[in-house]
Amino acid sequence: MSSAAPSSPRITALDVLDVRFPTSEHLDGSDAMNPEPDYSAAYVVLRTDAGDGLEGHALAFTTGRGNDAQAAAISTLAPHVVGLSVEEVCGDLGAFSRSLVHDPQLRWLGPEKGAIHMATGAVVNAAWDLAAKRAGKPVWRFLAEMSPEELVAQVDFRWLSDALTPDEALEILERAEPGREERIARLLERGYPAYTTTPGWLGYSDEKLARLAREAVADGFTQIKLKVGASLEDDVRRMRTARAAVGPDIRVAVDANQRWDVQPAIDWMRALAPYDPYWIEEPTSPDDILGHAAVRDAVTPIKVATGEHVANRVVFKQLLQAGAVDIVQIDSARVGGVNENIAILLLAAKFGVPVCPHAGGVGLCEMVQHLSMFDYVAVSGTTEDRVIEYVDHLHEHFVDPVRIADGHYLAPTLPGLSAQMHPDSLKEYTYPDGPVWLARV
Repeated sequence: MSSAAPSSPRITALDVLDVRFPTSEHLDGSDAMNPEPDYSAAYVVLRTDAGDGLEGHALAFTTGRGNDAQAAAISTLAPHVVGLSVEEVCGDLGAFSRSLVHDPQLRWLGPEKGAIHMATGAVVNAAWDLAAKRAGKPVWRFLAEMSPEELVAQVDFRWLSDALTPDEALEILERAEPGREERIARLLERGYPAYTTTPGWLGYSDEKLARLAREAVADGFTQIKLKVGASLEDDVRRMRTARAAVGPDIRVAVDANQRWDVQPAIDWMRALAPYDPYWIEEPTSPDDILGHAAVRDAVTPIKVATGEHVANRVVFKQLLQAGAVDIVQIDSARVGGVNENIAILLLAAKFGVPVCPHAGGVGLCEMVQHLSMFDYVAVSGTTEDRVIEYVDHLHEHFVDPVRIADGHYLAPTLPGLSAQMHPDSLKEYTYPDGPVWLARV
């Protein structure tokens, strides 16, 4: 009697953990809008019955309170995911992404913005982690070795076709196809350029700022970033301190974290202009396309950068169409995951605007490096005027933490998205019942 054929592996659970780190104790991550953040992760695990321990890991980033709401949003997606075939999900990640994004009842909570869209991004990113692990490749290489046609199939072109059509996207990818192998080899040898925000948190003293800025230059970074926006007098002094510490040849970017209206942004940047700021990041509301354009027009040659809180590809499209930004800043955990970030990378390539990702949060450095490295290999083909943000916090909690050498991200070689955290870290920092948090009650 012949035995029945084994059923194909399926996703058996979508687990969500509320993981928080008490970074507010030392003001790590502090800025004008988030003066005492606790870096937090609404952490996702896609479990399977594949029999080889195959799982997908990812997270949505928050700054403390509200992480419970983000975790709850992710949990609402479980019925859409549990029971799906691993083969079907990993074999067509574009269709999987669209099945979540286009749910007609969940869309009412967006569409494609806010906590529910970030929840979708976390689950989609976990699926990419799962697929890349299954293929035995890091996500950047898993993407970079796809054909142009396969990459175009990942993108949802709804609401984009007035700025980017599938044919135009295919042409961009085909143009970058020659030289892919050489760029992979160069990436593995040298890595991808980084800049650091480690010296610039708003709660740090001038002495700590200057010391960390000098250390950053000694470590090979050619750009640092300062948080600004709480006090003009303090910012002028801090900018003067930073410039004195690093000298005239190191780029110093500044980040207002959406603190200002348009005219205050212009006035503030004119006051900082004598110290040669390279870019002003998030000068005003992330939804204010015309406001960004007005700031850009008024403060040139200082560049305008934004993207950390941009809700979706449509806002990025309009920022580019309006000539409102000089720097596109993708975020691995803000939009709907890898698929939507591919769309944004293609838009930036179409408009000739460099991409410098945001990564100021737990796990963000780990995940977004894959997107920039993919962009270099298969989309833009260049690292000119492109850097990935680096912050020196919390990497020890990850199984495959970022590695930095001479101011560069070294390319990950382990399979997946680098988002998987150590079990002990998850146990210790789960909120509110983990030992770290119980000790603070």
